[in-house]
Amino acid sequence: MSSSFGPERWAIEITKLLNHVLGPEHFPIDVIGLAREYTAQRFPDDPITMVRGADLPGFDGALYRAPADHVGWGIVFNEAVASPGRINFTIAHEFGHYLLHRADYPDGIRCGQQDMVRWDSEYGQIEHQANRFAANLLMPLDDFRRQIDARTKVDLDMISQCADRYRVSLIAAILQWLGYTERRAVLVVARDGYILWSRASDPALKTGAFFRTSAGPIEIPSASVAARQDLLADSRGGVMHPAGVWFPEEAREMTIFAEQYDFTISLLQLENRERYVTLQPEQEEDAYNRLITGRR
Repeated sequence: MSSSFGPERWAIEITKLLNHVLGPEHFPIDVIGLAREYTAQRFPDDPITMVRGADLPGFDGALYRAPADHVGWGIVFNEAVASPGRINFTIAHEFGHYLLHRADYPDGIRCGQQDMVRWDSEYGQIEHQANRFAANLLMPLDDFRRQIDARTKVDLDMISQCADRYRVSLIAAILQWLGYTERRAVLVVARDGYILWSRASDPALKTGAFFRTSAGPIEIPSASVAARQDLLADSRGGVMHPAGVWFPEEAREMTIFAEQYDFTISLLQLENRERYVTLQPEQEEDAYNRLITGRR
């Protein structure tokens, strides 16, 4: 690794600096300017000197060492990506690779096509670390908690406001919220009637409310909003399902259709209650590792 700092520590150090220089209301972060200026000050002999879009078929972003006649490193993002939030996260992700991994990968890292590698492989681990850095840099937990208290029942509009505040995708904002909320909630991303991947909050995991997609494809319930396009227009605020649709208890489903990716994003919320089943959850591939891939 490039230093003994982990992804969270790097993000916290930079956040403290931004708070000191710009104040607590410094969002959204100018991550391109930050990457260039911070590395020029902290690592003047080996900074990031270039950040730009390019044609990157099959990749969302890359960290490259500059040519022999130049100094430092460059970050390149796929200019064909339509989502500004996804681009912003990709740049922050590559900034994380620079801080964490450039010593171990002196020729650089390309991100996007290797998402089929197991998450517990070496590649999966460095992707996880870069994603954790990006999430905590762009969406610091102390600020996110001020926007949405850990005990609050949310709706998609509330989380969308946070996504706009931090200039990230809705999925990235939901994942960050799931990481600290005290509510029982499950994110489900589905396409063609099947769950692509899912992520549950810790309180939901502890009560068995999760989907183990690593065991094979899971069909979404036929009565769910995600399975019924005719209900999508009225579902952003939530549709309450009886027990037996998503889980053996009532669940509120809030769903939108992400047209540019051709999948549905469903946020399921359950009442906080005693566990209804005792399970030892098997950790899924970290969902943050999918934020910079085309499989979201």
